[in-house]
Amino acid sequence: MNRSRPALIVFCREPIPNLSKTRLIGKLTADGVARLADAFIVDAMSKAVAVRASQIVIAASAPEGAANSKYFRRLARRFDAELIDQGRGSLGARMSRALEPFASSGALLIGTDTPSLPAPLLEKSIAALARSRVVIAPSLDGGYYAVGVRGAMPPIFTAIRWGAGNVLDATIRRLNRAHIRYALGPAWYDADRWSDLMLLTAHLRLRRELRASASPCPATEAVLKRLGVLPDAR
Repeated sequence: MNRSRPALIVFCREPIPNLSKTRLIGKLTADGVARLADAFIVDAMSKAVAVRASQIVIAASAPEGAANSKYFRRLARRFDAELIDQGRGSLGARMSRALEPFASSGALLIGTDTPSLPAPLLEKSIAALARSRVVIAPSLDGGYYAVGVRGAMPPIFTAIRWGAGNVLDATIRRLNRAHIRYALGPAWYDADRWSDLMLLTAHLRLRRELRASASPCPATEAVLKRLGVLPDAR
């Protein structure tokens, strides 16, 4: 690992049927949704390895705690990652708690809902953190899929309506009011709702038709094929 680079924190929830990505249940079975959530996590972890972070951290949420989760213990061993618990509280409180131990030397926190994000775009956010105290990578739903901090924690994790369509705008307003220099990482799309999943499958089909390079999310692509959402190539 390169110690001059920031830590990369993968922020995720244990993929359990009826608890994971519940907005997709109905279009897919609860078991199928859990398998897809697992694939999203695996693809995010693979990108964390690809960008050569100084340290890979899994910030986990599990019913019995991260340390008691066989799923997360296996994942941490597989990817040589440190495992920490998100703890309780709002999304902002949990993200702040995950970032704070690593922020002094720089840390980028990513979610797992952008499985098709190319690793080079993740690399751009990491590079931006060398120049700015805060990095925000926007998602197309009005929020963000990654946030990086170097140094003191900024006041962007409280008094935000998480899940609203203006999370990014509200975060930037807080940064501007605090006179904190920030950079925007590359924008990308989440795959959280059924319409998002259709965008993801269309993207993957187009890449296949154009004979693009290796899949940006091989684990996700494999599960989508097994679930019948992404047809096999003819």
